[in-house]
Amino acid sequence: MHTQKPKVLVTRNIPKEGLTELFEKCEVDYHDSNEVIPKEELYERVKDIDGLLAVFTKVNEEFLSHAPKLRVISNYGVGYDNIDVAATGRRGIIVTNTPDVVTEATAELAFGLMLAVTRRIAEADRILRFRKPYRWGPMAMLGTELVGKTLGIIGFGRIGRAVARRAQASDMKVIYFQRNPRDMSRDLEDNCYYRPLDVLLSESDVISIHVPLTEETRHLIGENELLKMKKGSYLINTSRGPVVDEEALVKALESGHLAGAGLDVFEREPKIHPRLLELENTVLTPHIGTSTIETRIEMARMAAQDLIDGLEGKQPRHIVVFFGEKKKGVSS
Repeated sequence: MHTQKPKVLVTRNIPKEGLTELFEKCEVDYHDSNEVIPKEELYERVKDIDGLLAVFTKVNEEFLSHAPKLRVISNYGVGYDNIDVAATGRRGIIVTNTPDVVTEATAELAFGLMLAVTRRIAEADRILRFRKPYRWGPMAMLGTELVGKTLGIIGFGRIGRAVARRAQASDMKVIYFQRNPRDMSRDLEDNCYYRPLDVLLSESDVISIHVPLTEETRHLIGENELLKMKKGSYLINTSRGPVVDEEALVKALESGHLAGAGLDVFEREPKIHPRLLELENTVLTPHIGTSTIETRIEMARMAAQDLIDGLEGKQPRHIVVFFGEKKKGVSS
């Protein structure tokens, strides 16, 4: 007996190497472009889909009203603040993400931003690239070494811990803050120690942020928190832009209270605060934390597998939200 394949929309072009099984098992509408699908076209394309592989696609009540058959959303990324999980929950829709695979690439970029801003690498590159007057001297382009400094990590999940390992390899002291402190034995084993947020801010030479965006974490680092940071310290953010009050950060950088910042995310992304672009003590990258070919392929494979599992009535491995009666997947 012929069984009709479930219909799936992939909303941006991602590596097809990771989508082989999805193409075999589903009827796939693959948006082969890096351009966002216009809203009217998007709503037309989702009207009959059973599954969605969402690549930076906003899924809200309006979207869901145009996708009455939707049963599973597989989000291409670890963060899922683009999805209204309350709305999907009311409809019994499974939501999954791609957590583990982004860890090492994001941690590498966070540590790269630390090196770039503390050693003024990007600033030095601009001097040469734009033929600015420069003469070598023992006091010229002085940066700061990471060796012996204290790294404060806000959010000590997979990515935070991966950054900690890299910091320790550079002989940095690591302290961390998260809502629920770990058992002291784990801190001793990893040589990474919990501090309340205010204490971490005051003790750290460099702070790296690794928290999801929630109502609790929006502007977690605002004017008061920035003023509590050490004078001459650095801020790194590879999590979500709105976790940091960008206007307050600009003021802290302009005043010299902070020595620099390395940012991969921005509060009103893709827009960037214009004064951030004017500051020499910033290193800015366009949300490339997971931008390695290895990670992108594995993210596609993981997202596709979770989507297939959910559509086949199995429990996907990386469920974020499921409010149906059966914990083990979706009924066909």
